[in-house]
Amino acid sequence: MPYRPPVAVYDACVLYPFHLRNILIQCAVDGLVSARWSDDIHAEWIRSLAADTPGLATERLLATRDLMKIVLPEADVLDYGPLIPGLQLPDPDDRHVLAAAIAGGASVIVTWNLKDFPAAELGRHGLACQTPDAFLSRLYAVTSEAMIASLDRARRNLRKSTPTADAFLDAIERQGLVEIAQLVKERK
Repeated sequence: MPYRPPVAVYDACVLYPFHLRNILIQCAVDGLVSARWSDDIHAEWIRSLAADTPGLATERLLATRDLMKIVLPEADVLDYGPLIPGLQLPDPDDRHVLAAAIAGGASVIVTWNLKDFPAAELGRHGLACQTPDAFLSRLYAVTSEAMIASLDRARRNLRKSTPTADAFLDAIERQGLVEIAQLVKERK
């Protein structure tokens, strides 16, 4: 049976950290996931990262966003705005993420903020919510060889300071990707 990649909306909080963004985008480029995002999601991670990182030029972040859109043009979700008013979430500011997931045909929202996306509300729309660590670990369970290769390509994307495989796994583990890092380390 051919592999059908899950359709996943990446919340702003998973696009904010560099290593995680790099891994999630590489997984989409490699066909392990069919990524989705919106201009609102991009605006949120860019605004937060620029505010938290003095000296980081917003233009650089906009260039990153533009490159993401070029590499994965099918990831851009449009026409989700009309869905927003009819959605109920604990934080109304997160409704755009749910709307993008619905409009983009996603099955999962990848986020660190699980409490902001209650299972009952997501279930009404045929969606689930997972942390990036759980999401990547599930991808690994289904596509272990391809996932290892994708992680290696993400590591090699770091051209300025290409870390060793062990250093890369240690770095992503420190950033909260504990389960996937351990799975790959055990595989060695």
